[in-house]
Amino acid sequence: MIRTQIQLTEEQAKTLKKIAGKKHVSMAELIRQGVNNLMRSSGEVTMEERKKRAVAAAGRFHSGKKDISTKHDDYLTGAFRT
Repeated sequence: MIRTQIQLTEEQAKTLKKIAGKKHVSMAELIRQGVNNLMRSSGEVTMEERKKRAVAAAGRFHSGKKDISTKHDDYLTGAFRT
């Protein structure tokens, strides 16, 4: 993790501390969760998330062809030919 410093208003700090106590997590963890939520809602996809999605998609679709592993380049060339 990378250490960083932020400034909060008194109200933000007080509220975060109260929420953190109720959830039994640190204020830093709440801030990380908030940043993650912002990243998800912004439409930006991190490289780590792209990798997770690619791994999750692997093997989930069927082409009906039995020689994909040996002729994948031929199929890609045909698919992208204009």
